[in-house]
Amino acid sequence: MASASTQPVSLSAEQAKVVLAEVIQAFSTPENAVRMDEARDNACNDMGKMLQFVLPVATQIQQEVIKAYGFSCDGEGVLKFARLVKSYEAQDPEIASLSGKLKALFLPPMTLPPHGPASGGSVAAS
Repeated sequence: MASASTQPVSLSAEQAKVVLAEVIQAFSTPENAVRMDEARDNACNDMGKMLQFVLPVATQIQQEVIKAYGFSCDGEGVLKFARLVKSYEAQDPEIASLSGKLKALFLPPMTLPPHGPASGGSVAAS
């Protein structure tokens, strides 16, 4: 049953830019912005909860856009789209930039805990 839409989807670099821009734009619609804000609030900056609450909403928003370009409307379609984009990132700085913007919409910035050579002796009060 699933084999009906297993046709490989191929986009040119220019088409990938258009789709990426549409996906990014979809995140800024009022309805989707509210959905993402609610998911982030539920996640409370906890990476495990980000995967539980934010990633599914982000995946649904992407699915709504990429299905018009022949990708399956499931997690596999989003993964195929991500792999396609990744294949163009090294060749095209604009695609790399758009991909970074998209990831920033649903992945929290990675901050490393303050560990340095002098972190053993003093404790900062907060």
